[in-house]
Amino acid sequence: MRIGELADKAGTTVRALRYYEQQGLLHPRRAPNGYREYGESAVGQVGNIRLLLSLGLTAHDVRAFLPCLDQEFAGGPVCPASARIIARRLTDVEEKIAALEVVRGRLIDALPRSR
Repeated sequence: MRIGELADKAGTTVRALRYYEQQGLLHPRRAPNGYREYGESAVGQVGNIRLLLSLGLTAHDVRAFLPCLDQEFAGGPVCPASARIIARRLTDVEEKIAALEVVRGRLIDALPRSR
């Protein structure tokens, strides 16, 4: 299938697919006329890429999942690298939350008290 067809089936945009290819996440074949050609498995791969990105992972992080992007991620990513990468991203998120809680406390303290 061509890029527009894949975008429709995967529920994304052609621009996003080109970005995924640029980042090394998708590897379409090229027809003699230069058009990108994708197999049916690309629909699932794109869905998994979108899921991983929605978890807060970066395109660089997602590259570690390339060997298993064809697998169903319904119960969560299953790649050997997934636990390590997800744990690292979770630590980052928890650190940001802690920093935001400090700022929140300061903002609350800065408000005048109602009497």
